[in-house]
Amino acid sequence: MRFGILIFPGTWSDTDCYHQVKTVLGQEADYVWHRQESLAGYDCVIVPGGFSYGDYLRAGAIARFAPVMEALSDFAGNGGLVVGICNGFQVLCEAGLLPGALMRNAHLEYRCQWTNLRTERIDTSFTTRCHPSQSLRIPVSHGEGNYYADDVTLNRLETNGQVLFRYCDDDGLANEAANPNGSARNIAGIINERGNVLGMMPHPERSCEPLLGSDDGNLIFLSLIDNVG
Repeated sequence: MRFGILIFPGTWSDTDCYHQVKTVLGQEADYVWHRQESLAGYDCVIVPGGFSYGDYLRAGAIARFAPVMEALSDFAGNGGLVVGICNGFQVLCEAGLLPGALMRNAHLEYRCQWTNLRTERIDTSFTTRCHPSQSLRIPVSHGEGNYYADDVTLNRLETNGQVLFRYCDDDGLANEAANPNGSARNIAGIINERGNVLGMMPHPERSCEPLLGSDDGNLIFLSLIDNVG
């Protein structure tokens, strides 16, 4: 499987994503500069975390206009698999590839900590390696991870099964205490209606080896590899 990893000025999780898919999982991977205008030949494109363009205006707001984003929109529109992580999730929302927006954390603090994510579906390209309601141990690192959408949009996400991950406690309960940023309905990750675009605030690339404290993040990319294969 061949991954393309987008890089904007200010991106910093690109090397972590490369290490995960290339070194740990043994797949092909390339860095893709933000000025590139084609994503031909890739099976999956990763939009990594960081502070694209310094997160000026809003997180992801300037990256949305980079030349590569038109190519990414076409790629996703043709059924290509896309994973947006942290700032990548923010970019995907700004670009209209996913609904909603990421706001300042409700407590107005930057949080870098481990979280538990309850898997809401196991029949998507991103979760076939997971068990029903499996809790994944994956860290967050953000100041603007508070997912917001109006009630109509949230209800549509729920009805369509587009909520893929929720913050939960050690017992798998999605409650306020387990929510690190105030996200609506404890949402940690969503997919588009077609099911080929995933946006998530936690960092699966930071949970790719037991040495790091967890390798649960590999389940997402192993699911992708299985489905493409």
